[in-house]
Amino acid sequence: MTDEVVFDELNSTNGRRIGIATLNAEKSLNALTLGMIRLLDAQLQRWAADDAIACVLLRGAGERAFCAGGDVRAVRDAILEHRGDGPIPEVVTFFREEYTLDHRLHTYPKPVIVWGHGIVMGGGLGLMVGVSHRVATPATRIAMPEITIGLYPDVAGSWFLQRMPAKLGLFLGLTGAPLNAHDALIVNLADHVVALDGYPELLSRLAATDWADTISSNHAAVTALLNEMECGTHAALPMSNVERQLVAIHRLMNRGSLAAVAQALTETRFDDPWLQAAAHSFAHGSPSSAAVTWEIYRRAKHLSLAEALRMELILSVNFCSKPDFREGVRALLVDKDRQPQWSRKTLVEVDQAWVDSHFATPWSDGEHPLAALG
Repeated sequence: MTDEVVFDELNSTNGRRIGIATLNAEKSLNALTLGMIRLLDAQLQRWAADDAIACVLLRGAGERAFCAGGDVRAVRDAILEHRGDGPIPEVVTFFREEYTLDHRLHTYPKPVIVWGHGIVMGGGLGLMVGVSHRVATPATRIAMPEITIGLYPDVAGSWFLQRMPAKLGLFLGLTGAPLNAHDALIVNLADHVVALDGYPELLSRLAATDWADTISSNHAAVTALLNEMECGTHAALPMSNVERQLVAIHRLMNRGSLAAVAQALTETRFDDPWLQAAAHSFAHGSPSSAAVTWEIYRRAKHLSLAEALRMELILSVNFCSKPDFREGVRALLVDKDRQPQWSRKTLVEVDQAWVDSHFATPWSDGEHPLAALG
């Protein structure tokens, strides 16, 4: 069997090494399985403790995607196979370990570069958003499209979507609207944009870097290296939808209630194709997901990263015990009929008690499975 994650180490001219991890599931667009999460997390810990490793590079196999998200089909299979009450053990394990990995990347002591070429969605964005050096290319396509499968923007989405201007994060969570590389720079989901064919040059430059003994110096060296690589690339950037529509997005989202936002999204005749597609995605997404996403945005405003991830584990376990997630995955990825039958077909059917039930702790006793996150 082919390794789900391939690890390599690149020697530099001064004897330090660069750890390289390649998500190796090209056919599934490098969707994260539990096995991949475990392999990557364990290797990151080993590299963090190895003084000879100066920098880590994370990429996806193939030319189509860095990572298209978590392996939600496997999660759905575990839900369907579960018998009995209470949290589904496989679900708790998958999300607990995924969020632990995300937290590790956010707090990693050494420079980490993500080569975010192609599709970067859901769990893939969870890997990319937290690292120190996030690299996009003109072909990068970022989204948090969980509303289309009856879920919500997780993998620290409740934390990083809060930090976008003009309630853009709320808009992205409610609509799953895609971002290009130019957008990613504007909303702080990417730090650098380099040429499509820049990966071999990146490896060559990393190998030629005179790595220092201090982590701060190595962070600065990676930043300088990537700044040199992106000179001239900005001229080839696609037009930014976000830059063009930021005021319109703020007006759409800043209406005080989800009902008012929904009315604006569904009744406005948008001339812009990107806004048209976003409104269409919202209209066909799960009303329960929309209502919970709205509530997350309110509740998460002052949460730390660790607190947000603990909240998200509760949410994910509860979403998996309710019908919309497994139905959304069925419609989009299993039967592919794109005709999900949501448990609540309109926002009017989603009351506050139903929304609140997603935030209720599913553990009757004992500490939270992510209590150790600092």
